[in-house]
Amino acid sequence: MSVTPAEQAVLDRIDEDLLVRVTADLVRATGQNPPGEEAATVAVLAAAGRELGLDVATSPVEPGRDNVGITLAGGNGPGLLLLGHTDVVPIGDGWTTAPFGGEVRDGRIYGRGASDMKGGLAAALVALAALRGTELSGPVELAAVVDEEETGKGIRAYVASAGGRPRSFLGCITAEPTDLQTIIAARGDSYLRVAIHGRACHAGNPDDGANAIYGAAAVVAEIERLHADLAAAPHALLGPATWSVGQINGGTGGSIVPAECVIVADRRLLPGESPATVLDDLRSRVAGLDLKSRGLTVDLDMPMEMPAFETAADDALVVATEAARLDAGGAALPLAGWTAACDGGYVARDLGVPVVVLGPGSVTTEAHRADESVPITELVTAARTYALTALRLLS
Repeated sequence: MSVTPAEQAVLDRIDEDLLVRVTADLVRATGQNPPGEEAATVAVLAAAGRELGLDVATSPVEPGRDNVGITLAGGNGPGLLLLGHTDVVPIGDGWTTAPFGGEVRDGRIYGRGASDMKGGLAAALVALAALRGTELSGPVELAAVVDEEETGKGIRAYVASAGGRPRSFLGCITAEPTDLQTIIAARGDSYLRVAIHGRACHAGNPDDGANAIYGAAAVVAEIERLHADLAAAPHALLGPATWSVGQINGGTGGSIVPAECVIVADRRLLPGESPATVLDDLRSRVAGLDLKSRGLTVDLDMPMEMPAFETAADDALVVATEAARLDAGGAALPLAGWTAACDGGYVARDLGVPVVVLGPGSVTTEAHRADESVPITELVTAARTYALTALRLLS
């Protein structure tokens, strides 16, 4: 598909200098989570939206933690949702640039969150600004939510605000860093917490107690077996679901039989998988270990779950987004799956809206690591893609 003169007029309004300024300002606004410091980022994003003449509204999720919605009004028809998050992971070690400096150098913007995903937020905002003055059949909304990097409080509040009625969107583009590749399926994620309770005693007579760490070791071995079992049923785009034990904590000293041990495991989900079924399956497998006979009891819960999603390759959103990406200057890349998880899964599951993930930067080579950065050329291409998609879906 070629770009029409009317579309080109919109693309010509995408200002690279504005993109760089907004991205750098957002990077400088911090937003580490934990503990949940999104307020500064929300303030910068909201101020930029108002400066560009867009409608801005904030909605509290927790004290000091607001979701922000920035909307370009259109007709009364269904609209397009651009989705992002305002939190970033903690800084970590190994930086050679200022983590929140927003330094612009050699065609890139550096700082925590530049790729994941302050750059995507800036590209979406600038795309909305470029669309001002066009006739659209429905609104274009940028929803920037808190707490994506932890437990999803922001997106859960957002979908709950629909009041049980699906929001009226033709589709949702989640602006996470995908190297500007159109992602039509993404794994979900869940955290499972397994607490093993035993009985403490002096290590000189260990049989007088019930060793919670021994029980935890049996549970870890069972989770490893579960992970191996999943390899037999891979998804065509996403590979298999997976298990990974990420934390284990227990005991108070070498001379004390431990009374408590806690395991935290990550379970990646495939489209259509129920988190409740995953929890029930683990509970059944742990029950089969018969830890009760060893004087141990077990509590299981799932403190976080983020659903997977899959959108058909011939869905109108996928077709429009992919054509727009190519016309915006994107490279020839296949439609793909994403092994990471994102808030788009909630939009697909709870609102029934088709979802793709597409944004500047790289989740594999830039996000969550020292000296994170995003290429300015990708910011421009992303903004052009979002604007073209909106024009074509809402013409």
